[in-house]
Amino acid sequence: MASLDKTSVRTEVSRLKTDFEKLCADGKITSESKALMLSMFMIIELILSIFLERTTKKDNKNSSIPSSQTSKDDSSLDQQGSKGKGKKENDVLAKNSRVNESVTIAAVGSCDVCGEDLSGVASSQIERRTKIDIVFEKVVEHVDAEIKQCPTCAATVKGQFPADMHGSLQYGDGLKAFVINLAICQMVALNRIQKLLAAIIDEVIAESTLLKFILRLHEALAPWETGAIEQILALPAINVDETSLRVDKKNHWIHVYAAGDITLKLLHRKRGREAIEAINIIPRYLGNIIHDCWASYLSYEHCNHGLCGSHLLRELTFIIEANGYAWARNMKRLLQEACAEVSKSPEKTLDANALANLQKRYRNILTRGAKELPAIPLKTSGKRGKLAKSDAHNLLERLKLHEASVLRFTREASVSFTNNRAERDLRMSKVKQKVSGCFRSEEYAKAYCRISSYLQTMANKGYNPLIAVQLALAGKFDV
Repeated sequence: MASLDKTSVRTEVSRLKTDFEKLCADGKITSESKALMLSMFMIIELILSIFLERTTKKDNKNSSIPSSQTSKDDSSLDQQGSKGKGKKENDVLAKNSRVNESVTIAAVGSCDVCGEDLSGVASSQIERRTKIDIVFEKVVEHVDAEIKQCPTCAATVKGQFPADMHGSLQYGDGLKAFVINLAICQMVALNRIQKLLAAIIDEVIAESTLLKFILRLHEALAPWETGAIEQILALPAINVDETSLRVDKKNHWIHVYAAGDITLKLLHRKRGREAIEAINIIPRYLGNIIHDCWASYLSYEHCNHGLCGSHLLRELTFIIEANGYAWARNMKRLLQEACAEVSKSPEKTLDANALANLQKRYRNILTRGAKELPAIPLKTSGKRGKLAKSDAHNLLERLKLHEASVLRFTREASVSFTNNRAERDLRMSKVKQKVSGCFRSEEYAKAYCRISSYLQTMANKGYNPLIAVQLALAGKFDV
């Protein structure tokens, strides 16, 4: 397909319209021809706007397409903050190891030059060199219960085993935490976990046993999940999103609800309102939900909505690249300026005057945008379905219809400008699917969602994942 110069095409169409208007002014065009040509120009403008959008390639910078499905761009590595290391762990909560530290003195007995005895001379300074190593230690604890015969009544009496030793052989919470961390956080295959454990403890643990570790933690975290849901319902704003997950060769959806330190990922077969009703968080929630303008969320009118600014900026970027509309460029600049102004404000909101000025500029841009876009032809009587509209038309209508939701971040400090929090919490689920392919059963998929939700929540609080798993297994998790 030949390349298309957008500027030259629009210039040519504008020149033809100018020439036609001049002929009309000189009275050289009949009224019938004028009406016909005006209709044709309207259709040409509409087709041109849609056609130029289709020739503009969409990627993760101007649309909602994830970066994994677009070509690599090395320039992104140079952007500020692209090499961030994430939230730092709490030094106290993250410790999960013993340190065996020793200091050995390399004594000086005599002078290397003259042979003088220096054993009684005090050192003037020291030079230290350090070596750090890891020694894997297998801890085996045996408990022998005595069995005695009572000389009085001849009864057989046996000593009591500890409560956590309910069978002839069991594995400690430290080993279980190590396995769960590898399987859930590090996304290591069970076969590779088996081999790693065999190298450390010289024991081959069956895959079914490793899976039982995961299911046991899943069951232990049921009260935690219930408490986390109740906490989320009491918070002023939550970020919500959803992403697909393959389970038993069928498409399922992970729905994420994130607020404060809490992250909840819940699995359901459906994506839309049926799933939202079954999960039953949004139907009971009375605060602000921040999302990417998914219609299923907008159908809940009892709570307030905040639309993701990152999605809007990417859509505006695409329209600027495709059509070069001035209104899109002005709207993008307005939203970026509003976000910067809110972030600099101590209250994280705009005052009444600044908000009124922002709304005025916002509506003026939309008014000018409606005039800049080509008109939509009237629907022919008897035709079924919706009229075809360009992305620019759809976005302009959405910005106009949901003005309050788009600008809610300027009025309420609890509402963020973007929905990036929910998207970040879902990102590792896609990595898990890319590594594993899919889950074989819904039971283990739900276990992954609950355990990863707990570990992400504990990581937000600064906990080491190994410590967090051991706390949960002992029933001491922090809700």
